Amino acid sequence: MNIGLFTDTYFPQINGVATSVHTLAGALRARGHQVYIFTPKDPKTTEEQKDEYVIAMPSLPFMLLRNYRVGLIYSPIALNQISHLHLDIVHTQTEFPLGIFGKLLSSVKKIPMVHTYHTMYEDYVHYIANGYIVTPTMAKEFSKLFCNSATTVVAPTEKAKHFLEEYGVTKPIEVIPTGIDTALFAKKNFSEQDTIALKTSLGLEPDTPVILSLGRVAKEKSIDVILRALPTLFHKMPQARMVIVGDGPERENLEQLAKELDIAHKVLFIGAKPWSEIGKYYQIGTVFCSASVSETQGLTFAEAMAGGIPVIAKRDECIENIVDNNKTGLLFETEEDLTEKLYMLLSTPSLQKRLSDASLTKMELLSVEAFAQNMEQLYQKTISDYHTETTHEHFSKRPLSVGVKAVKNISKLPKKIVKKGLYLPLLHKNITARTAVNSENKAEETESNEIQHNTVEKQ
Repeated sequence: MNIGLFTDTYFPQINGVATSVHTLAGALRARGHQVYIFTPKDPKTTEEQKDEYVIAMPSLPFMLLRNYRVGLIYSPIALNQISHLHLDIVHTQTEFPLGIFGKLLSSVKKIPMVHTYHTMYEDYVHYIANGYIVTPTMAKEFSKLFCNSATTVVAPTEKAKHFLEEYGVTKPIEVIPTGIDTALFAKKNFSEQDTIALKTSLGLEPDTPVILSLGRVAKEKSIDVILRALPTLFHKMPQARMVIVGDGPERENLEQLAKELDIAHKVLFIGAKPWSEIGKYYQIGTVFCSASVSETQGLTFAEAMAGGIPVIAKRDECIENIVDNNKTGLLFETEEDLTEKLYMLLSTPSLQKRLSDASLTKMELLSVEAFAQNMEQLYQKTISDYHTETTHEHFSKRPLSVGVKAVKNISKLPKKIVKKGLYLPLLHKNITARTAVNSENKAEETESNEIQHNTVEKQ
């Protein structure tokens, strides 16, 4: 098959979505498929990192998130430029510009579309004017509308599936966990000398107990919860240290919090690291700790476990399939509970080994091969159902008309949200202005007028 993956984030950015897309693409190629990744162009990408199968789209800096870029939504001309790829399936990994582009391509070229729901957006609305412009309810409505525009939806966990069903998603939802390439994190692939050398470069002793956090440093990751549990722990175990690998918009706030808690000298913020080096950074951890409950799967938990690093996590449905309390990891609920379990695990080597061994066994079930096979089967079923559906809409209009209709259907999302009683003056102003422009263009050809008229009536 010729497969197109559409994502607003990809390497060199380090996050769960980028990792999932990279893993899926590699595994599908290993099964003989042609896989193309469409993503915003990142000026940080080096010549060595460029890939002929990664199609970098023009992009602009994203004002709301530092170090992130946003792609542009393209015209039918751009769609025709990639028609020679003869894609059999469009697989969107985002609901934003590149996801909309994938939806547009799907509509114009009559290609079935699979969508993976990676992010619980209601936990991210604080990035837009602290949640005053876009509320959690709006985020839920947007997620529902986009998912219902796909042919099939993929949820990485049962938690994500349940949320989507509660939102009102009616399209088929398949639960397919992202696979883990355990070889990238396996302890046997990293020598003890190299691990000691890395710890030394960070100012740590070879036997320093290390609490590791790895991933994007953002508010929804709740790293502050861990920091607040550390003063009591450091009092009991003064030789312990916390190492935070990653970068993001919350870093400065967390550095300030560490100073206020008088633990700044024991908390190391070492920034983001290249994907190729992530495996060795897991190995410096005595324990991997996360308090995030905004994950749809929690790939960093799985990566740590694949590296044999014991995990302590905040109890949450999204990780129930991999972190089984006191079997493959430890779960906490309160700050005091976290402090106690960190101390217990850091001071008990036998417990570390038991959890580590169980984690390695568990990770064998999340193989990359199983991930690719499950997705391949879903693609085949989606393609078959799409082309044999008796109620399938047959497009009699020109591709340009279909493309315009698809864009207008996406653009009416804010108006639908407003109709739910969630009035936004700015969005309303934009919609009103767009309606006025449509009125001025009544002299255009009949087909274009019909599309505009139908769209306005639906709004």
